[in-house]
Amino acid sequence: MTACVPTRPDHTSRTTRASRFQRPHSPPSGDGGKHHRARFKIAGGDLAASLTVFLIAVPMSLGLAVAIDAPLAAGLIGAAVGGIVVGLLGGTPLLVSGPSAGLTVVTAGLIQRYGWRTTCGIVICAGLVQILLGSLKAARNALAVSPAIVHGTLAGIGVAIALAQLHIVLGGSPESSAVDNALALPEQLANLGPAAPLIGILTIAVLILWPRLPGRTGKFLRKTPAALASVAIATAVAAVAAPSITRVDLPSWSSHALPEIPQGPVLALIAAVLTVTLVASLESLLSAVAVDKLAAERPAVPGVPPVPRSDLDRELRGQGISNMVSGLLGGLPISGGAVRSTANVRTGAVSRAATVLHGVWVLLASALLVGVLEWIPLAALAALVMMVGIQMVSFAHIRNVHRHREFLVYVTTVAGVVLLGVLEGVALGIAVAVAVALHRLAKTRIVTETTADGVHHVRVRGQLTFLAVPRLTRTLGQVPQGSHAVVELDGSFMDHAAYEALQSWQDSHVAQGGKVEVTGRSGIRVAGPVTGAHTCCRPWTPWHNHHCDEHTAPAEAPGARPAGTRQLASGLSAFQRNTAPLVRDELARLAREGQSPSQLFLTCADSRLVTSMITSSGPGDLFTVRNVGNLVPPPGAESTDDSVAAAIEYAVDVLKVASITICGHSGCGAMQALLNSPAENAESTPLRRWLRHGAPSLSRMRSRHHSWARISGRLPTDVVEQLCLTNVVQQLEHLRQHESVRRRLAEGTLELHGMYFHVGEAQAYLLVDGARIGETSEVFDRVVPSSHTQREDLSA
Repeated sequence: MTACVPTRPDHTSRTTRASRFQRPHSPPSGDGGKHHRARFKIAGGDLAASLTVFLIAVPMSLGLAVAIDAPLAAGLIGAAVGGIVVGLLGGTPLLVSGPSAGLTVVTAGLIQRYGWRTTCGIVICAGLVQILLGSLKAARNALAVSPAIVHGTLAGIGVAIALAQLHIVLGGSPESSAVDNALALPEQLANLGPAAPLIGILTIAVLILWPRLPGRTGKFLRKTPAALASVAIATAVAAVAAPSITRVDLPSWSSHALPEIPQGPVLALIAAVLTVTLVASLESLLSAVAVDKLAAERPAVPGVPPVPRSDLDRELRGQGISNMVSGLLGGLPISGGAVRSTANVRTGAVSRAATVLHGVWVLLASALLVGVLEWIPLAALAALVMMVGIQMVSFAHIRNVHRHREFLVYVTTVAGVVLLGVLEGVALGIAVAVAVALHRLAKTRIVTETTADGVHHVRVRGQLTFLAVPRLTRTLGQVPQGSHAVVELDGSFMDHAAYEALQSWQDSHVAQGGKVEVTGRSGIRVAGPVTGAHTCCRPWTPWHNHHCDEHTAPAEAPGARPAGTRQLASGLSAFQRNTAPLVRDELARLAREGQSPSQLFLTCADSRLVTSMITSSGPGDLFTVRNVGNLVPPPGAESTDDSVAAAIEYAVDVLKVASITICGHSGCGAMQALLNSPAENAESTPLRRWLRHGAPSLSRMRSRHHSWARISGRLPTDVVEQLCLTNVVQQLEHLRQHESVRRRLAEGTLELHGMYFHVGEAQAYLLVDGARIGETSEVFDRVVPSSHTQREDLSA
């Protein structure tokens, strides 16, 4: 199967959501021209997934209510509201929200300090803040927090949860803080009750072993969620072996406590609201991003539209509304949950209907199954929540932060959350993260080495700031006058003071007869500074429609050169001044030895595609062919221009290129022209005659025998983008028909690649497994940066 992955959804398309996935030949939707689309459809996968998530949510919600000493009915209210309200209003269709372990420690502290009714009022205020943040488009900014701090916060909360629930599993009651719970453990172990620990151990054992049941019977039993199975088995055993054990006690709904206006010190209440907002928002947004990844990894199902990517700001607003509703009804605070959401995705949910239905089932259970729920032992629920807390300390996250040298930030955040509290722990983690970043910024190693041929190498490792200027100038001063020096910069930042110091030494050394090369770590020369007369421009500024001459030249005099000529002359002058000295040696070598490019790159003539920029190539790397629509006429096609076929033959047979790439792009004017006025029906102009070679791409897209190409798990945003993708696939098929290409492919000495460049995102996508073009679905996969090695080296 062959694929493109976007970094973000395209919100600029003016097509409706219905038309976005409609083939050009499909009949208009609706009846008699009246468009009507059902807003809420329930698929079979949604129904099955909702039942699975419901079976996980009920024991989890009751367990979390037990963990924080809240009314048990509050857990069910939170689960129902999270499913129905967030399911309808949230921005992530498959995210399941409800009471979460991440909010347990925070909520428990609020209940102990202010009481349950005031805590509900604080939850309402936190919901208002979330709505405000979502309306201000602040969701993406929340994800800018270091992952080490986020995962450290959740791990610290998990440790606190596990310590508190361990007391209930052992037959006791938790203390007010994680430290007190740890100190009280010896006394609790000395006063063990016989029933509760055994039920807790049984629950934990079933949780661990249930997903590992072997054989065909085990495969059938594993369809039941482990959380439900563990609580059900523990309940059945307790009913027989420990009839007097403490069980769930659901009070009458008539006595359910509702919120009151928060009362207490204003600053303390504000801190409480911000803490709930911070934890609930971060957990929800991280879960939403994780659900996007899980949904994108699922294989596509024919006839089922892909799940749209998350709208994080809408998700944050939906979470805020649900927290307000839950608080008003006396429910627990709500956030998106990873456990329930993962189960929702993996059991086949395809829309938000699964999330909403799970909330409906919880609501019905809380009204009709009270007698059944009251048989559940508290020790079983506590063991379930304790395991959730333990799982929040993820070894995968620990390895990840250790690999990125942020383990100190992670450990500090965990310790701060456990010892001081959530808000204090986050603040401490941020402070340490800033200190670590400043330390890395200031840490610069400068070493010198003289090779056998007398070249003096000055190697600078790390960021070059004013703090390193004294060491830099001292080291550069040790380079003998008139010698050949190579300054190797291995960093991503140089401030003005360091630049001036390096430039001053370079000018002085060259004036005294020496030679200086400034290179990166790979040995590639770095462009030198622009002279003072041209400091307002850099070689890349024409891409921003900024030209030095246009801003500094006086008004155009009579007889002066036109603006276009001035722009050309200015660009040529900048090349001769800045770029030519850097590439002259390489071009001289190519002039002597001739060209030997590694690949033929065939793309559109669109001015927005700068082939050397998007492929990071230089002189001699690419044999480039550009035409309108990146078209490859098949052999024998009616045409008045054989230049493309001649270029293919020359590249394959004479230059012996190892690969050929066909690159399409977003917003292609040629594809729009094909859609608006098919070439075969248009008047015969040179452009229309040329676009006839794109007609097979249009036919392929309209054909029922070919599935639409996908962009990393999603369909294209509109018909134009679909045709751009399909055209790449079709032109690759035309390319295979050329005799020289067919022969080299049979020999195994040539590779073909399809590529798509999204101009607005500056994002490249590669056609996955281009040798299997004939499959039912073509997939373009996103090309991601591969700079992690360099970043790790810089942080050493």
